[in-house]
Amino acid sequence: MEDKKLAIFNNAKELFSIKGFKDTNVSNITKEVGIAVGTFYNYYSSKEKLFMEIFLEENVKLKKSIMDSIDLNDDPLKLLKKLIALNITGMNSNPILRQWYNKDVFGKLEQQYREEKGIDKVDFMYGSFVELFKQWQTEGKIRDDLDIELIMAFFTAIINMDTHKEEIGVEHFPHIMEYMAEFVMNGLTVSRK
Repeated sequence: MEDKKLAIFNNAKELFSIKGFKDTNVSNITKEVGIAVGTFYNYYSSKEKLFMEIFLEENVKLKKSIMDSIDLNDDPLKLLKKLIALNITGMNSNPILRQWYNKDVFGKLEQQYREEKGIDKVDFMYGSFVELFKQWQTEGKIRDDLDIELIMAFFTAIINMDTHKEEIGVEHFPHIMEYMAEFVMNGLTVSRK
């Protein structure tokens, strides 16, 4: 039974990578695995849920590879800029993660996933990143009077700007990302009075 679920997962991942979410349907996935369409639903309640599981797994892999490639002793501002750049590059280079930029598709997928799971939000930035920011708080590199969830929300907002670069202005976008990271870090490192 687990073999079929893994086969469905792996085949769907390959098809989503090649064809994208919209152009992949359940019958494409099941045909390659050699099962009936109805059997698919014994393992996954929907194509959307399967895609989100694949997306979240790919996102975790990206965040881990980013954390493995950085020097945690770097200056926080320099490190933050590197984290943002590596995240954007990783999202753009992975065909599954690149679906994040398809606002028509991804917003609906995320909403449906949250409703199915009964959760308010899906945290795409947590894990190793939150541990890094907690470490910085402990070391006095950033303010410790702010809740870690609020701090993470600042960084999530910066990353989410990437999905709005056309509205912001593509010609200004790289500079805006850099300055926003700098402004946030300056605010987080300002001494409290």
